[in-house]
Amino acid sequence: MDEVSVRYIVDDLDSAVEFYSTHLGFRIGFRPGPGFAMLHRGSLRLLLNTPGGGGGAGQTLADGSMPEPGGWNRIQIVVADLEAIVASLREAGASFRGDVITGRGGVQVLVQDPAGNLVELFEPFSQ
Repeated sequence: MDEVSVRYIVDDLDSAVEFYSTHLGFRIGFRPGPGFAMLHRGSLRLLLNTPGGGGGAGQTLADGSMPEPGGWNRIQIVVADLEAIVASLREAGASFRGDVITGRGGVQVLVQDPAGNLVELFEPFSQ
């Protein structure tokens, strides 16, 4: 199968689904019940699970550790107008980890979904 999936653990599934579908252009593909949703954007399949729910991905491990949101791993979404998207997200009350930064290939910012998982928004420099 050629589909690529990323799984994020979220603490509020409704807020996460709204965030990704309203602000970042994901469409809801499958939401069979509490604790799990599958979203799509292009060829990316984003799987959202709550701790303790939504199948095996949210379950406590044998050592007692439990999946939790956050960290530094992230998905990257390439955008055409970073400034406009950041303004829209700020108006909607989104949280950012730092300010917009300029790198070798473009400008980027890290926005946090409602559970604290990171999404890198990246606008490449014109070639």
